[in-house]
Amino acid sequence: MEVVYEDNHIIIVNKKSGEIVQGDKTGDRPLSDIVKDYIKEKYAKPGAVFLGVVHRLDRPVSGLVVFARTSKALSRLNKMFAEGEVHKTYWAITKNTPQNSEGTLTHWLVRNEKQNKSYAYDQEKPNTKKAILKYRVLSHSDNYSLLEVNLMTGRHHQIRCQLAAMGCPIKGDLKYGAPRSNPDGSISLLSRRVEFVHPVSKETIIVEAPLPDDKLWQALDEGRWKMLDVRC
Repeated sequence: MEVVYEDNHIIIVNKKSGEIVQGDKTGDRPLSDIVKDYIKEKYAKPGAVFLGVVHRLDRPVSGLVVFARTSKALSRLNKMFAEGEVHKTYWAITKNTPQNSEGTLTHWLVRNEKQNKSYAYDQEKPNTKKAILKYRVLSHSDNYSLLEVNLMTGRHHQIRCQLAAMGCPIKGDLKYGAPRSNPDGSISLLSRRVEFVHPVSKETIIVEAPLPDDKLWQALDEGRWKMLDVRC
């Protein structure tokens, strides 16, 4: 487990692809339990360790996950997430390059519980929820693009579903139209950056996740710097 930020009220860890944030029907050991064990051992805490889950990432997604270490932080973070005061930035490697280098996607999503999948529509339909995200192309190669994504709403599989609806499925995401899986079972979606005002100290917290140890991620990141040099 990689801890990227820690204080008395909050702990932020870099989740690996394949880990689950909270226990589910699979019975696999969740990241929340691993974090509890880490806190218990590091601080020699007797008894049960408090840890609040304030948001989740899909199992095949990697990157930053914020946990609350106190009930005060948990209640305040829950409110901040609900009111959009926690700003999360995602990076995604997609098959194909969007027609526009940046833009806003608006769809209406409906979730199929049995398939654990969402479907996007261009117009509102019964039982759909409005989904909005903003994207920007950071770099691209012949076959893939590196996109920065900011969510304006929080819907089930929103980034995966909306990018696929644009014709740019996330690399490795077979469920949403990628032509092949990634060797490790991941999808190339990273919770890259999180920014918020600390719920207790009121200081601004900005944390970034390291890029996955993968040649394509590294190459597209290098391409991002080259594009920045050209713009400057």
